[in-house]
Amino acid sequence: MEPSRKNPEIIQGGMGIGVSNWRLARAVAREDQMGVVSGTAIDSVFVRRLQSGDVDGSLRRALARFPRPDMARRILDKYFVPGGKPPGAAYLPVPKLVWNMEPLSAELLVVSNFVEVFLAKEGHAGLVGINYMEKIRLATLPSLLGAMLAGVDYVLMGAGIPSAIPGALGGLARWEAVELKLQVEGGGPKDNCSCRFDPAAFASEARTELTRPRFLAVVSSDVVARSLARKTSGVDGFVVENHTAGGHNAPPRKCGPSSSASAPGYGPKDAPDIGKIRGLERPFWLAGGYASPAKLKEARDLGAGGIQVGTAFAFCRESGIRPEIKEEVLRQYLKGELEASTDFRASPTGYPFKIITSLKNVQASRERKRLCDLGYLRQLYRNGNSEIGYRCPAEPVKSYLAKGGAPEETDGKQCLCNGLMATIGLGQSRKEGEEAPIVTAGEDFSFVEHVLGASRDETAYGAKDVIRYLLD
Repeated sequence: MEPSRKNPEIIQGGMGIGVSNWRLARAVAREDQMGVVSGTAIDSVFVRRLQSGDVDGSLRRALARFPRPDMARRILDKYFVPGGKPPGAAYLPVPKLVWNMEPLSAELLVVSNFVEVFLAKEGHAGLVGINYMEKIRLATLPSLLGAMLAGVDYVLMGAGIPSAIPGALGGLARWEAVELKLQVEGGGPKDNCSCRFDPAAFASEARTELTRPRFLAVVSSDVVARSLARKTSGVDGFVVENHTAGGHNAPPRKCGPSSSASAPGYGPKDAPDIGKIRGLERPFWLAGGYASPAKLKEARDLGAGGIQVGTAFAFCRESGIRPEIKEEVLRQYLKGELEASTDFRASPTGYPFKIITSLKNVQASRERKRLCDLGYLRQLYRNGNSEIGYRCPAEPVKSYLAKGGAPEETDGKQCLCNGLMATIGLGQSRKEGEEAPIVTAGEDFSFVEHVLGASRDETAYGAKDVIRYLLD
């Protein structure tokens, strides 16, 4: 079964970690556009919310609707802290992702994805999608099942070429065991390391009928779009994102300097050929600097179904970013002091990553003592004994080199996992202090005056204000 609904004009970007939360997605979906939650590191986000006390009871309300009460109870017993953990106390961690995943890890992924989508869809009939990073493959299959159990309408994925996802969605909808090939550094071309996931272990006695959600690939190139359309069955459309968007960007064909607001190195060759994408005869949306009525019209004139908008939603009331960070970013923009740069070294993925450099936390995040305790961006590798190991270029340099990593790969690397968690108010407390936030955003803030004027507030606006402005 596949959903048959009218395509939205506006897709709210799936910004992680936890920026595109269920409150934001629900607010957008209630306005008849597509709300999107982020599935990146959602297991850690979920358990830290539980340890923060689940003040309004939303998480426990959703857990009560999970089809396997025994799994929900195990997680509550382990992680829920009534009233919240004491200030300064550390969050209890979740198990790091590994290819031979332990049962608790899989349960956390299934349940946390279910809860986020369930809450985003609660109380309305609008569209809700979930966004994942293709680079974080170890979490993908259990995460998809959890989202599907909650009735997610769309799955979006980028930061790679997600050719295996449409088939996995079909298999999970039929309650079949599915596999996902893993990328292993140091492995040969015939290295068959993969993770296998059997959804039957998560079925209740009255097995729920699952609907296969539509799948949208997030791409930056018409070449990738055409390859996916030609070689992969089940790609229902594309989000075509250019390098002005926030978060991770595709590398330029000729990499420029390590950091610049205008990202030198990107040029005409990096612009996707929209005519060729239109020729694939599948729905597509344009993203990266499209947050205006004029750009929405331009996208429609080019044959797009509409636009995906991230930054304008990232700094609205409902998003997960800490309120004081939102206020400071908006004030800096209005004063002409906001600076964002594309850092070609910061991300452990190797992809360029946009960072707002005018915030006072930037230096603290760069000087942070190296520690990899979340590990979502770790890369699998074959060690000298041909066994699977895990390493991240943002971990302590000595440890990374001992695992066979090259020293130049550690240069300038930052821990995005912990920094982005701090941005949403869930940073880990350590003896050195709390983790410093890392804030990402796109280059286009031209929407600010319009949405602040609509909300009649100097430094705050809502998701509804963004949608009304875009559809004006």
